[in-house]
Amino acid sequence: MQTRLLIGGRWVDGAGGGELAVINPYNGAEICKIAEAREEDVDRAVAAAQAAAPGWARLAAHERGRLLLKLADAIEADKDYLARLEATNTGHPVRDCQNLDVPRTVLCFRYFGGMADKLEGAVIPVDAGFLNYVEREPIGVVGQIVPWNFPLMFVSWKLGPALAAGNTVVMKPSEITPLSTLRIGELIKDVGFPDGVVNIVPGYGGTAGQRIADHPHIGKISFTGSTAVGRSIVRASAGNLKKVQLELGGKGPNIVFEDAVIPAAVGGSAFGIFHNQGQACIAASRLILHEKVADAFLEKFINLARSIRLGDPLDTETEMGPLTSRLHHERVLSFVEVARQEGGEILLGGKTPDRDDLRNGFFIEPTVVRADPSHRVQQEEVFGPFVSVTTFRNDEEALAIANGTAYGLGSGLWTQDLARAHRFAKRLHAGMVWINSYKRVHPASPFGGVGESGYGREMGFEAMREYTQPKSVWINVDAPIPPFYPR
Repeated sequence: MQTRLLIGGRWVDGAGGGELAVINPYNGAEICKIAEAREEDVDRAVAAAQAAAPGWARLAAHERGRLLLKLADAIEADKDYLARLEATNTGHPVRDCQNLDVPRTVLCFRYFGGMADKLEGAVIPVDAGFLNYVEREPIGVVGQIVPWNFPLMFVSWKLGPALAAGNTVVMKPSEITPLSTLRIGELIKDVGFPDGVVNIVPGYGGTAGQRIADHPHIGKISFTGSTAVGRSIVRASAGNLKKVQLELGGKGPNIVFEDAVIPAAVGGSAFGIFHNQGQACIAASRLILHEKVADAFLEKFINLARSIRLGDPLDTETEMGPLTSRLHHERVLSFVEVARQEGGEILLGGKTPDRDDLRNGFFIEPTVVRADPSHRVQQEEVFGPFVSVTTFRNDEEALAIANGTAYGLGSGLWTQDLARAHRFAKRLHAGMVWINSYKRVHPASPFGGVGESGYGREMGFEAMREYTQPKSVWINVDAPIPPFYPR
């Protein structure tokens, strides 16, 4: 497996000689050590991206698209290895890596491979005698910081539109889960991307990440992660006023109305919170139940949660693996104590499983907590297999609870009332609304939030716009010469 930095088309050691230990969350064992990127390595990567930028931007858009399509084919051919690598490094069950993560990664690169030559300008009706047209140009060098929860999939979300639009990239994967990103780097070289178009520099946020954020020659930064770090990136970006796109935290409301189809709502809600151990910014982490169906729903939901099979991520029977790091495991468990201190009721879980085969891993049982909407576990992002429950009596109360946090990323509702569905879709304070479903994503659909969930969008045509800037061109066709024009 690849363990070095990709800079200028070459695999190199970090300038400082540092290394990062990569840990298997299933057993706490070290998988390998990788080179650590620091500030000097980011500078080298930016210089390589700058050198490659003019040629990549001038390359015919369909040729950029062709390389992205070749990369998608290479990932698909490598799917079994990538799925096992992702499962080993993240703790995500291999069945989900095979059925969701790898196919979504392939689909995303194919979508943007096809989008590369679809980016159009516009002709603007202006004053008589003038032709005005607007074309969209690549930004140049962009910095991308990938989180640890879905590293493989997020690589495609960020690289796909950036490369299709003609930018070169300096990407920092998380120091916790860098292995699948480095494997994608190998495939990028194999399919023939020019040297320096993609540079991969895994390192710590406080060194490599900070340098990407404040580097004067990076024109845009795309960051996925916590709201606190997002704020620091905005501050660092002021040095050269770089463009910033942030996909931050979430506290997804998931509303179940009295007319919901309960079996569908139970299954969809369980997927919404327990998939990938709840480590998702769009997780359905707040269950908001109509009081008429709350008891019936919770009985079925808790029974389903209790039946989820925890185990080795590489076992195809495993439905939920460990959390991705020891530090995060401790953080999620700390919220159980917070819930107790605030008077919440632990309905299920709230502890590590008592099984010998899971003892060394970072496991937490599926956890369901009844809590008041004002409690911390209802307001703060836990980012684990941890769902808080409250009830409501009418639509206005449900909407007030749903919009009662600073976040605004994903949201969902379960109802057979079409008018209500449209009304809530309009009034929910969120960048995405799912109706009678949850956590649906597609590369053609924009992904992002409002409020403390950030700004800007991943995926879709919106993402192509995010990675370009408009240039307005004016041509005097037959307008009269102004009277002050020198004759």
